[in-house]
Amino acid sequence: MMQDVLHESPETVAQEESVKTADTLNPELLRKMNAYWRAANYVSVGQIYLYENPLLKEPLLLEHVKPLVVSHWGTTPGQNFIYVHLNRAIKKYDLNMFYVAGPGHGGPAIVGNVYLEGTWSEVYPNVTQDGAGLKLLFKQFSFPGGISSHVAPTTPGSIHEGGELGYSLSHAFGAAFDNPDLIVACVIGDGEAETGSLATARLREQYPGCSVSLRIPCVPPNKS
Repeated sequence: MMQDVLHESPETVAQEESVKTADTLNPELLRKMNAYWRAANYVSVGQIYLYENPLLKEPLLLEHVKPLVVSHWGTTPGQNFIYVHLNRAIKKYDLNMFYVAGPGHGGPAIVGNVYLEGTWSEVYPNVTQDGAGLKLLFKQFSFPGGISSHVAPTTPGSIHEGGELGYSLSHAFGAAFDNPDLIVACVIGDGEAETGSLATARLREQYPGCSVSLRIPCVPPNKS
């Protein structure tokens, strides 16, 4: 009896393998998504560390690196990973979706994606889609006279700056309340996941008469 419980039948295994095959991404799509994810990671890490030599066309020197680094690299690859997969779902299913970034100092990820999509250059034409624009994008990040290390109001489409320790899910609920057809992907920072304000926000779907659209809470561990 126990052996039957622990070991699946050949028919069950074959069925599971067929499901896995059916759900596997097209290799070309997977290649493009991986390339985009790597590009987003590069643009993100460049914002954190560089203010010269953005495309590394010459050997990297100490004077190319910002003397004061203010941001969290640990949260960035995970947010970029979530972002590219949400974009895949949006394009495949024609979704109306919104991204709320809760992790503190997670600005490099969202700013980088907005730049790669071309939106940043539309709003700020001086930050062009070339080496000169990339240099300006890198230099302005968390730099005097530049932009914040969070997803500040300077970021096109931002309604949540991130790093406030607990408000991301409340803002996600608010966006859903105001837009019943909106899917809200809320990325919760690992620090705020332990706060009272975040725990309280989880109870909002229990409000009498509450009807909200789908929320997708994501908690990326920060391994910086």
